[in-house]
Amino acid sequence: MPEWVELLPLIFAMLLTGVIGGILAGLLGVGGGIVIVPMLDIALSRAGVDPSLTLHIAVATSLATIVPTSLSSVRAHHSRGAVDFALARSWGVYILLGSVAGTLLASRVDSTVLSLLFAAVALLVAVKMALPLTNLRLSDGPPAGLLGKLPAVAIGALSSMIGIGGGTLSVPTLTMMSTPMHRAVGTSALFGLLISLPGALAYVLTGWNDPRVPFGNLGYVSVIGLALIAPMTVLTAPLGAKFSHRLSQQHLSFAFGVFLVLIAGRMIYRALA
Repeated sequence: MPEWVELLPLIFAMLLTGVIGGILAGLLGVGGGIVIVPMLDIALSRAGVDPSLTLHIAVATSLATIVPTSLSSVRAHHSRGAVDFALARSWGVYILLGSVAGTLLASRVDSTVLSLLFAAVALLVAVKMALPLTNLRLSDGPPAGLLGKLPAVAIGALSSMIGIGGGTLSVPTLTMMSTPMHRAVGTSALFGLLISLPGALAYVLTGWNDPRVPFGNLGYVSVIGLALIAPMTVLTAPLGAKFSHRLSQQHLSFAFGVFLVLIAGRMIYRALA
């Protein structure tokens, strides 16, 4: 059997990951990473990549694919007036700094730690999004002052460590700060760009001399995965954004929460297996 035929399942898995990730990026403002990371982790494991490295590569590649996905999603949401650029200017630098710090830390910890962190974040957010807590508010808007920027740093750091675009954390954070759901989703898509670009570059640098990295990688970023996943996410993100403006806030929140529970279960299984 020709070698390229053996790669077909991996290629198909990456293309499917891109389609699903793109739709979710536009629908929920999550940058697609919440589905790209676990699916790519599975695909790389079955392709024979060192199991101690598959999650690092999945996280790094996810961030790289989120760059074009976020651009596509931001354009779609901006056309509907759903992006808060004032908040992006206020939080942008802090999200970026958090992203770089999180990447440097993630490159130095075991994949089991990343799996459990991914699961913990997903479950915590799922509780807020899936349960009928739509009226839960912590403030009437983003806090002022330096302490008010801590959520931005935390969103950037945690998102880059587990390969998500920030929407998984920033959507519930913004809704608890009295931001309407659709505007939180649109603004989170922009945050995804501020997280994914510096994060992906940092993963390239930190993984550059790792002898375990397979052929075709730039550091921890899989060029093959990026080439297959990114175009599909860009094509399908506007479709997800279109659907998001046809659904109620309650339906969006519930669907997001249920999906996160399923993803968290898979990552816990991975860590304990």
